[in-house]
Amino acid sequence: MFTGIVQDVGRIESTTPSSGDIRLLIGHHFDTTRLKIGDSVCVQGCCLTATHVQAHTFAADVSRETLALTTLGELTPGAAVNLEPALRAGDPLGGHLMSGHVDGVAQVLSISGDARSQRLLIGVPAPLARYLASKGSIAVDGVSLTINEVERASFGVNIIPHTQAVTTLGTLTVGARVNLEVDQIARYLDRLLHADRNLL
Repeated sequence: MFTGIVQDVGRIESTTPSSGDIRLLIGHHFDTTRLKIGDSVCVQGCCLTATHVQAHTFAADVSRETLALTTLGELTPGAAVNLEPALRAGDPLGGHLMSGHVDGVAQVLSISGDARSQRLLIGVPAPLARYLASKGSIAVDGVSLTINEVERASFGVNIIPHTQAVTTLGTLTVGARVNLEVDQIARYLDRLLHADRNLL
């Protein structure tokens, strides 16, 4: 589990194709006691397993399923990525609970200034629109955000200066593709409310 409070912006050191999927080598600044082989790390909103750990890098395998449903296959050496290690008992819950299971890829439709913040309008795949709610939670590239408004299959968020500085969201441009994880509560409520439909 994660909270969407990014702990580090890492860098892609290399991408290595392997039998149809890829292995990422990622540079990081974590305390080395915080990461070991087998640990989960949220990378751009995707839960990956550390398969090899050194002082300032870790490797993670990315399956074809993850490559098909996220933007991880678009990463190239030098790309910046949001990183968050898995929650430990007693860690603060500063954002909202996330699984790191990306629901879909969204697209930045517009960016505008809003005082010292950036206002982003993000378009989502139509099947995910029903999970959006004004003042609800959303994860964009692994960052916990509050939805300001919803209109059909798009939503608006504000990126405050701190978030611009400590995540990759401050460098987004119009047209950028981002990983999206909807609020878990909304997902389960939809399942419960439409149980009969889902069993057909």
